[in-house]
Amino acid sequence: MTAELVRGQNHPLSQSRLEIRISAGTPIVAAAALGDENGRIRGTEWVAHPGAPTQPGLEVSRQAAADHRLAVDLDAMTDAVHRVSVLLALPAQAGAPGPSRFGAVAAPFVAVTGLDGDEVASYTITGLEAESAVVALELYRRQGAWKVRAVGQGYAGGLAELFTDQGLPEAVQLAGSINEAVAQGLARSVQAPPPRTSDGDRSRQAAAPAVGPDQGGTAPQGAAGPVPPSYGGRPAGGPGQDGPQPAYGGPGTAGPSAATGAGPIDYSHPRRQTSAPPPPPPPPAAPQPRPGQPAQPVAGDATGWSMEERLYNQVWGMFEDLARTTAAYRSAVDFAESRMDKELEQALSDPRSRIGGQGDAARESARARHAELVGQARESLDRDLAQLVAEADVVEPALPPAFARWDNPAWHAYRVPMEIPMAVRLGDLSLPEAERIRIPMLLRLPLERGLWIDSGRTDGIDGSFTDSHDMRRLAMETAVAHAARLLAVYPAGEFTVHVIDPAGSAAQALAPLTQTGVLAAPPAQGAAGVTDVLGRLTQRVDLVQMALRGGAPDALPPGFDTSQQLLIVNDFPHGFDDRAVNQLRYLADEGPSVGVHLMMVADREESAGYGPLLDPLWRSLLRLTPVPDDHMADPWVGHAWTYEPPLVPPGSQVLHQVLTQVAAARRSWNR
Repeated sequence: MTAELVRGQNHPLSQSRLEIRISAGTPIVAAAALGDENGRIRGTEWVAHPGAPTQPGLEVSRQAAADHRLAVDLDAMTDAVHRVSVLLALPAQAGAPGPSRFGAVAAPFVAVTGLDGDEVASYTITGLEAESAVVALELYRRQGAWKVRAVGQGYAGGLAELFTDQGLPEAVQLAGSINEAVAQGLARSVQAPPPRTSDGDRSRQAAAPAVGPDQGGTAPQGAAGPVPPSYGGRPAGGPGQDGPQPAYGGPGTAGPSAATGAGPIDYSHPRRQTSAPPPPPPPPAAPQPRPGQPAQPVAGDATGWSMEERLYNQVWGMFEDLARTTAAYRSAVDFAESRMDKELEQALSDPRSRIGGQGDAARESARARHAELVGQARESLDRDLAQLVAEADVVEPALPPAFARWDNPAWHAYRVPMEIPMAVRLGDLSLPEAERIRIPMLLRLPLERGLWIDSGRTDGIDGSFTDSHDMRRLAMETAVAHAARLLAVYPAGEFTVHVIDPAGSAAQALAPLTQTGVLAAPPAQGAAGVTDVLGRLTQRVDLVQMALRGGAPDALPPGFDTSQQLLIVNDFPHGFDDRAVNQLRYLADEGPSVGVHLMMVADREESAGYGPLLDPLWRSLLRLTPVPDDHMADPWVGHAWTYEPPLVPPGSQVLHQVLTQVAAARRSWNR
């Protein structure tokens, strides 16, 4: 599986013989520099470039090209080599046509592959503007093992500035020799012949197969060659696109008249559809931006067959964009701090420069360079965040009720849906660097795992403290809000909620569910109530599993409720004996596959007496909190995201109004 890296992210390398593939869409220069334990290039002989393309364990291309393949043998590196940096640069030719900065060309793509061609890691270098040279990535040795890190550090001064930053004294001379070698290589290259006109083309052409009416009159999909992969913040496709596709096309027109033409007779069936279905409808077009201004965001500009799917993919794209731009900012800050530490260490390594004006000047220069790099990183981050804020301001009001906050006007026009939505909103996610941006946390339906509302933590990330009694109340109110949303987004009669409240301590929080009559039965109380509800749901799981394994899903008992089931458990583990605990574990493990889900409202420390017996239970549930908490992590760079629960605004009647409609639709469906 390929690791798609972002700036600053690393990935282990399990192979020593590698190939680095580079694709830029325009001719560029590829080189590689060897570094010691401090990352410094000891001399020009430590750089492989078009003028000297081979070094021990390293070989690069001999001229500029749009695509490169660099060969690397890490086992052939000497012990003094601790780093291999892959360098890219635009050809520097005075008066020659072509781009002079990476901001004017497509983002370069770099992939590390094995000798078998399988990609190990890839990196798309985004965010470049005036830079004409860039350190794309580096292979580095750490504790005897090699890793690859995405760098993406650009230099507006070209290779000369890059080599100077790498500590090479002959930086200017080496950059000049590389440019001269590239110019000689371009002079020797053969220019492609101009395309022939249709009249002048006398080459023999293979006869094209006749296209019958059942083929829609178009070439087969993919006939133009392989489509390059899409790299960037927006996914090329989204979940749900592999579902049913619309039929299209009309009756064929082949008949006796088909034989009167000069072409061959078409014997294909006139109504047999063999061509591919049409692509999804295009997203809405954005208005043309003003010169020098970014394009205005549009709600639903991602791919998808429906507006709901487009919005879902767009929200995921915003999530990825925020994760990647924050990772780039943090990486740039780390680079600036490590550079400042290195410069300060070099300045203070000489006892003669520790005191006096020379030492103060060196320290001031290092701090000024650090502030400059951090300022540039912050400027780039603010630019990306401004675009994301503008996009969020457009997307949030357009979200359907399943994706919307409780204060969204979409809930005022709520009607019980006829179909299950793609996902449901369980809260908001944010990062410290971008607190003004809230990304909806969407979870696909049907649920694949249960939920755990943690009522134990009492200290917030902002330093606030919540009383344990208030925390239990907030946790139960959060569970009710989640259950109400699930009831609201499912069609009538397709979602059922059960509640276990052994001591009856959650009566006030459960009022929206009990007063509107959306529960399957009153909340179960006492040991007898716990035993009854768990026994019925466990038996349900057993019956459905047996029917599915036996290949007879229609053989369930008459009147069997086939809707999705949600069990809210409050005040665990009070009122639960060993048998009830085992039944809960069974429901958490086996229930989701047959439509039975858990929502635990509990403090894990209160159940510590069971020891490791309940560890699998907690691990199988998705942990949510009733107060903001930074416990969520993304799958790309592992950011600690702050989660905020979707609470109903104080004094709002939206929850009662929505549940009233759900209850009325449920009664009509049961008649």
